[in-house]
Amino acid sequence: MMDDSRSLYLDLMARCLIGTIYEDPSQDPWSEPVFAAERRRGGLDWPLKAHSMIGELRMNNVRTAVEHVLKYDVPGDLIETGVWRGGTTIFMRAILKAYGVTDRLVWVADSFEGLPPPDPEYYPVDEGDVHNTFVELAVSLEEVKSNFDKYGLLDDQVRFLKGWFKDTLPVAPIERLAVLRLDGDMYQSTMETFEALYDKVPPGGVVIVDDYGAVAACKQAVHDFRSNHGVFDTVKDIDGIGVYWIKSA
Repeated sequence: MMDDSRSLYLDLMARCLIGTIYEDPSQDPWSEPVFAAERRRGGLDWPLKAHSMIGELRMNNVRTAVEHVLKYDVPGDLIETGVWRGGTTIFMRAILKAYGVTDRLVWVADSFEGLPPPDPEYYPVDEGDVHNTFVELAVSLEEVKSNFDKYGLLDDQVRFLKGWFKDTLPVAPIERLAVLRLDGDMYQSTMETFEALYDKVPPGGVVIVDDYGAVAACKQAVHDFRSNHGVFDTVKDIDGIGVYWIKSA
């Protein structure tokens, strides 16, 4: 009965977080302002009200990743870098709650001001990137905290890292990360996250990259980092956009 109740709770949480229950419309510049079930399932739109835009398949992958590290007792906390309205990290906290886990933290890392302007001098791959111009992607820390609270999940197992990744991640008081999820879109954001946090993932930990199949600069950052650091673990597709791998060493 406990397993059934846990599964029911987490299934319901996922559907709430991505907005399939109340079918809120899209607000992105490339979609009709309506709810389209298949687009929402694949995380192909920006919901008007839902707390996550990653869709059903990538949200399910988050659950699989967290349950993997719990099952195999992989040490460390959970983090997402680039959280928008907080939905994915809310789900991470819900999973820990459902399993009665009290010795892991969920780290919520974001500027809470949107994406940075491109810095082509240091990151030429990002030249021309326009993510920073979308006001829809700027969600305040106060709003994200409020979203956690709406689900009864704003507590001392949730820690917020506010600021640009280059400033916050290298000095974050994080010892180990069992799940490292990147959702920073840009080459710079992706590379800064890897450089600051990848070594904190132990063998068996899960690394997830949200934008790999959607943003060429993000994909390039993944390839460059893996090549430069001798990472050969198999990259596995989630839904044509997100990918993940399990760290072997």
